[in-house]
Amino acid sequence: MSATTLDLDTEALQTPFLQCLVGRIRAEDAYGAWEAKSDAWLLREYIVSKEERRTIPIIGDPDPDTLSRVEHFYQAVGLAIERAAGVMASPMMKMSHEGFGRVVLISGHLVVLARTLRDVHRYGFETLTKLAEEGGKAVNAAVTMIEAHPELARG
Repeated sequence: MSATTLDLDTEALQTPFLQCLVGRIRAEDAYGAWEAKSDAWLLREYIVSKEERRTIPIIGDPDPDTLSRVEHFYQAVGLAIERAAGVMASPMMKMSHEGFGRVVLISGHLVVLARTLRDVHRYGFETLTKLAEEGGKAVNAAVTMIEAHPELARG
């Protein structure tokens, strides 16, 4: 999917989660190489069609770029949680060489989100809308947990 096609999904690009993800990606642009690039261009690697997903082999170690995208996704979830709940949420990720692992986000003494990761070799979303929805669901689940246990999250 081209960045120009992705640029048409302006509603998804305006969601708080995708704004956090784009900000997280832009934070690594120390030399300004991506300043002129659109937000959709920066997110293009997250979009993987069903056909593309089928062609990605799951033998061998996951690609370092793919692992970086997964890490950025959950770092953006943590940032969006902080903006929504006022509590910092730090991600920790452990991944095996087979593409299976776990990510947890911790606020204070509380695990606000725990996810099992499978088939990381094929990590991606069909559209920007799906990317925004999944990020938003993770943020909402974590904020709900923080609201249920504020003393632990702020501890």
